[in-house]
Amino acid sequence: MLVLLPPSEGKASSGRGAPLKPESLSLPGLAPAREAVLDELVELCAGDAEKAREVLGLSEGLRGEVAKNVELRTAGARPAGEIYTGVLYDALDLASLDPAAGKRAARELLVFSGLWGAVRVTDRIPSYRCSMGVKLRGLGALGAYWRAPMAEVLPRAAGTGLVLDLRSAAYAAAWKPKGEVASRTATVRVLHAPTRKVVSHFNKATKGRIVRSLLSSGSAPEGPAELLEALRDLGYEVEAQAPAKAGKPWSLDVLVAEVH
Repeated sequence: MLVLLPPSEGKASSGRGAPLKPESLSLPGLAPAREAVLDELVELCAGDAEKAREVLGLSEGLRGEVAKNVELRTAGARPAGEIYTGVLYDALDLASLDPAAGKRAARELLVFSGLWGAVRVTDRIPSYRCSMGVKLRGLGALGAYWRAPMAEVLPRAAGTGLVLDLRSAAYAAAWKPKGEVASRTATVRVLHAPTRKVVSHFNKATKGRIVRSLLSSGSAPEGPAELLEALRDLGYEVEAQAPAKAGKPWSLDVLVAEVH
């Protein structure tokens, strides 16, 4: 199983660890693209801070994020699973997983990123600010920029098993599974059960809990149909829509009572 996650906008501090070693990151086929984005981002933030803040879409209160990006090559690095915070990652709570589930998380979770493309939760990275919606002068919109390198690397990373896609729309734009990979991919929405409307905050929390449940239970669904049964066995109320034609992903709706 490969689980595709969005990052969090807010991130923990880099800490005092050794600095970034780009060559140590997973998915080495993304290395040239990562270097290009890193170079552009550091150059942007080392120049006009106000312009950088506008490009990055940051409020006045987040001006300090610009200075943080200047130090990306020298700042301390920590496992990505510690850097990413927020509702989904709080619910996932990687640090409290038992050893077996932790090993599965290291192997099966892939976090998408405007700066790194995608990283494993064990990859050591510094804290940064650069969403997939950013448009850099020399590279253009990052969602479009990442499509070509992702198309080369991600099908191999997906292997031959289930792909569980929990990304938000901006990050899903960077790679869309196609063909045979798409046929074993399942996307997930979280809906308010009585109204069938998409929920916001609880969407992220529920997705974090789903991943934690799968990792902790030892469940290893081989495809979308098996995932549907596994989630029901774990106590989730799920409705599924199989693709109308081959080469398209399944769609799963997880129904929840809370909408906060």
